[in-house]
Amino acid sequence: MSEPFDTSRDLAFAARGSFAGVPARSLADIGDAGVVILGAPFDWGTSYRAGARFGPKAIREADYLGFDGYRPHLNTGIDSLGTLDVIDAGDVLVIPGAVEESLDRIATSVETIAASGAVPIVLGGDHTITYANATGVARVAGFGNVALIHFDAHADTGETQYGQLYGHGTPMRRLIESGAVPGNRFVQIGLRGYWPDPETFAWMRDQQMRFFTMNDITDQGLSAVVDEAVQHAAAGADGVFVSVDIDVVDPGSAPGTGTPEPGGLTPRQILDTVRRLGRDLDVLGADVVEVAPPYDGPGQVTAFLANRIVLEILNGMAERHVALA
Repeated sequence: MSEPFDTSRDLAFAARGSFAGVPARSLADIGDAGVVILGAPFDWGTSYRAGARFGPKAIREADYLGFDGYRPHLNTGIDSLGTLDVIDAGDVLVIPGAVEESLDRIATSVETIAASGAVPIVLGGDHTITYANATGVARVAGFGNVALIHFDAHADTGETQYGQLYGHGTPMRRLIESGAVPGNRFVQIGLRGYWPDPETFAWMRDQQMRFFTMNDITDQGLSAVVDEAVQHAAAGADGVFVSVDIDVVDPGSAPGTGTPEPGGLTPRQILDTVRRLGRDLDVLGADVVEVAPPYDGPGQVTAFLANRIVLEILNGMAERHVALA
């Protein structure tokens, strides 16, 4: 494993504070933490509206409660931050404009967290970073051993983006081609709109990817779709990486994103679903991406939703931890 890069609280667009006030530590001081929050303020993979570099900062700050590292869940009573020993390692020191070097730094940082035995939860950043995030986890768990459940309006399986291999429209294809996450271990939920084209969908079927459009969700019901996703992801895999593109949620509720597509999930649906995944599956890593604060609505509703998505994933993981203890 490469030596970890230092994280930064000094980039102009990096976050200064920690998520919910959990202890702030460096990657060299993970210790016995069970979960490590990591920011990846990277948005030079966007194809339309940039601004997701400000996502990690906005997600951390979107909270009306005290920054005391204590968040007992209303329904379960479990404080996931304490139960899971959550810490925050700050933001990866990315290099603006340097796509491949920044992705390498992100992957190395995630690998460092996973190798310590902790679960990395990465705040994005555009969806390009999932290539780095899932690769970092797979370097530890083993290529081909990790399933990936992907919530998104878009499949992100493009062959290239403006002739480039790396962009927020290509990370899932790069993961499959590298072998980090084979196609038969992918489940995608929430696809809709007018991209990708039929040729790309044919490639996805050839890779044995499992995907559900919003029409599928309307016809089958979200619970049935998630039942199948859990069964598919758990079959033969050592664990799962969960990737949530905030644009899976309808832009009426989450306008702060770079490529909005009407007709998505409701906030309630995504919150309940990610909590269930944390409870029902062995989550080896997760990310929440494409939060672009410059386009957020009054009251920073998108950032607040993203903050709660992180907390709900953590609460599901804490429920699982308590049940298995």
